[in-house]
Amino acid sequence: MDEEFPVRRSDAEWQSELDPLAYRVLRHQATERPGTSPLNHEKREGMFLCKGCGTPLFESDAKFDSGCGWPSFTAPVDGAIAENVDNSHGMRRVEVHCRVCGGHQGHVFPDGPGPAGLRYCINGAALEFEPKD
Repeated sequence: MDEEFPVRRSDAEWQSELDPLAYRVLRHQATERPGTSPLNHEKREGMFLCKGCGTPLFESDAKFDSGCGWPSFTAPVDGAIAENVDNSHGMRRVEVHCRVCGGHQGHVFPDGPGPAGLRYCINGAALEFEPKD
């Protein structure tokens, strides 16, 4: 990524602040194993935040069960997500990352429900959930 982000830290700082899986996902574009995130089953009203910087990324009413094994959303919070073309793994995908810290979140696919038809397939390890009071 060649973008400049408002929140920047050294690799050592990221590594010391994040748990090992979150560090690999957010900073090195890893993917957690499907079905392993407790956020797959999160049904409460609230906000899903970037685990790297706390930026609100997805509202709970945008979450749906896609059956893919990762938390899925129909749309992000306006202006919270940026995209890059990802040609790794022998295919063309659209990678999504936090616009504030650049942390890798997952990918967006054109097979979701609703009017936009998008499915934001997000690593639970890259998110924190803040329930609404």
